[in-house]
Amino acid sequence: MKKLELGNSGLEVSEISLGCMRMDQLSKQDANRVIENALEQGIDMFDHADIYGGGKSEEIFADAINMDSSTREKMVIQSKCGIRDGFFDFSKEHILASVEGSLKRLKTDYLDVLLLHRPDTLVEPEEVAEAFNELKRSGKVRHFGVSNHNPTQVELLKKYVEQDLVANQLQLSMMFTPMIDAGLNVNMEHDPAIVRDGGVLDYSRLHNMTVQPWSPFQHGFFEGVFVDNDKFPILNEKLQEYAEKKGVTKSAIAIAWILRHPARMQPVVGTMNPERLQNIAKASEVNLTKEEWYDLYRVAGNKLP
Repeated sequence: MKKLELGNSGLEVSEISLGCMRMDQLSKQDANRVIENALEQGIDMFDHADIYGGGKSEEIFADAINMDSSTREKMVIQSKCGIRDGFFDFSKEHILASVEGSLKRLKTDYLDVLLLHRPDTLVEPEEVAEAFNELKRSGKVRHFGVSNHNPTQVELLKKYVEQDLVANQLQLSMMFTPMIDAGLNVNMEHDPAIVRDGGVLDYSRLHNMTVQPWSPFQHGFFEGVFVDNDKFPILNEKLQEYAEKKGVTKSAIAIAWILRHPARMQPVVGTMNPERLQNIAKASEVNLTKEEWYDLYRVAGNKLP
């Protein structure tokens, strides 16, 4: 598994991360198999959130591997906070309480990375800065970032926060490409030209923030996966063609398509199937040409001007 630097953190991580949102549905034994298999594939970064399974996903993760200091050193653990029941909350009080809860459930003294999960329109960035400073000084969080934020929201935080924001977790797949579409359709009079995110992809590249694509196999917003979906026969025929050509699975091609982008993104894959994860991990070995990348982009239903 290839590595990349997370933002400007100096932290070297696997270029594919395992998302643990669905781990609450597994037994301790099954969760252990998923985690150990990920490590065997070279995937050393694990993505959590305080709300996943109501906190149960973090608990099962730690219990499954019998978390101790030697085990902890093998992995990079990221968690997220800010989503509450019916509202978003970036208050100092909630950030600190959320981190304490995650540390307890994960049975660790620190998080490698903490992300603010979804933008809180009532955010008081001075409070975020105070929370981050306290977490950094105490050693409870080593690096910080955001999730689902646009560039202006990031800049507002950066005006007050002393720490570098190393990552932004954003939705992206071959069939969900607004952050790419707008940059290809500059000054065009049709929907793909609309800049919906403030140019977050180019902003991230300019400021060395690692984009972490979530739902990399989804079409639309949680509308289902496109791989082996009968609704998309032409796309799946093309994925199969490239899978056979590169000696991997269709899912690996879908991830390789994201990895091919020079922004050096780190897709977050959420499968809890060890065999599927093993196949997906092979995407790190796949090289797509520029022509192949654009071919897949078009076949996925995206048009070039």
